[in-house]
Amino acid sequence: MTSALELRRGTYRDSVTLMQVSRAVKGVEGVEDAFVAMATALNLGLLTTMGFEAPEDAGPNDMIVAIRARGGAALESACARVEEALAAAVAPAPSGPSAGPVPRTVDTVEGATLALVSVAGPYVFAEAAAALESGLDVMIFSDNVPVAQEVLLKDRARAQGRVVMGPDCGTAVIGGAGLGFANTVRPGPVGIVAASGTGSQQLMCLLHAGGAGISHCIGVGGRDLSEEVGARSTLQALSLLDDDPATELIIVVSKPPAPGVAAEVARYAAGLGTPVELALLGAGQDDLTRVAARTLEALGTPRPDRWPSWMPDRAPAPRRGALRGLFCGGTLCDEAMVIASETLGPVASNIPLEPDRALPAGLRSSGHYMIDFGDDGLTAGRPHPMIDPSLRRERLAEVLAEPETGAVLLDVVLGHGAHPDPAAEIAATLRAAGEGSPPVVVSLCGTDLDGQGFAAQAHTLTAAGAEVYLSNAEAAHRAVLLTKGQPS
Repeated sequence: MTSALELRRGTYRDSVTLMQVSRAVKGVEGVEDAFVAMATALNLGLLTTMGFEAPEDAGPNDMIVAIRARGGAALESACARVEEALAAAVAPAPSGPSAGPVPRTVDTVEGATLALVSVAGPYVFAEAAAALESGLDVMIFSDNVPVAQEVLLKDRARAQGRVVMGPDCGTAVIGGAGLGFANTVRPGPVGIVAASGTGSQQLMCLLHAGGAGISHCIGVGGRDLSEEVGARSTLQALSLLDDDPATELIIVVSKPPAPGVAAEVARYAAGLGTPVELALLGAGQDDLTRVAARTLEALGTPRPDRWPSWMPDRAPAPRRGALRGLFCGGTLCDEAMVIASETLGPVASNIPLEPDRALPAGLRSSGHYMIDFGDDGLTAGRPHPMIDPSLRRERLAEVLAEPETGAVLLDVVLGHGAHPDPAAEIAATLRAAGEGSPPVVVSLCGTDLDGQGFAAQAHTLTAAGAEVYLSNAEAAHRAVLLTKGQPS
């Protein structure tokens, strides 16, 4: 076995590009493992777990290339593949009779009304501020942006008659066009204001399954209903949808908000001409499935007798033990924790409902726990887990082998921007775990119009032994029952 570790100082590529390069190198015959990434603290930790010694002076603006292969020839081929893949990732200049110069700044783009910013967190402020100065609304897909900069950007936007969606705005649908992670849904009369990416996706998918459609989904970023941000973009988005003739009903969806901010949003919503449903997650609040059912009733659309679900031919037997929730979506994780804690008691997490329930370093506990792999702390220098599920896949294999695991709860999110075949990644891990492994319950967030193939994804998961539910709330309730050793 031979290996190589290289540190390329001052060489930057975005995390999605480097993920694709790593995959390309792993496909070279004779390569055991390959890791091409920016030298963030998280990635240096992953490098150590691979058996490499992390360079002491490496920084987040440096690139690391680590390869382990069976022999020198394979290693040489792998190194050549790194160069080829990095070169191929550089977009070629446009060609042909209609090709013009590529715009280098937002103020040179003609006819645009909205700028989508997706750069590393430290560089967001300058790009978003430039877009606002150019008269554009801004969607900030990036995370790891300081909250003080978020507040300043949103105040500037309001003063200029613009709106900032984000930071950490993973999902939006504007006039039928999906931005970021977005499912394909039918048009309709429901507008959504979303301080939550996967929460809005779950609502859109449930409403689609019930026969309703979406006018717009305006993402505002996961922190907008915090005390620090004070619903700055939420109130603007409510006003915009209230003025939209295509919107007959509005839903505000959020991770657990600050109580005072939630009260202000409710007061503002009560004064609008368009009816507003609040889907603010937390103890004692309706889950997203109930909000979707209530919305369908308000529209006069009969809700389904049963939300779609799929069962394996041979379901694994329930067994008492700890519940392990491994999520890509933070809001889906929050909703599942609220549901599980009502029956099982405290659930630890890296995004805990209460500060005293935080998982320790290493994100492990002997009790019930749920992990949001899309949290800022796990995405610095790495693609979101809906794009690159490798971290979650590794933990899934681990918890399936642990005797104390009672059941595993997962989300699989389809749509634009997501992994082309996420079910296959999970199914392979479930099959490798073999018989006797704990039951697995999957919340499948998608529609029959999504490119991954909704029914095919469900079939792949059930064929590997998982139970699959469209409703995240139903999946969470089912996982709790299995964890308590109850078959139904």
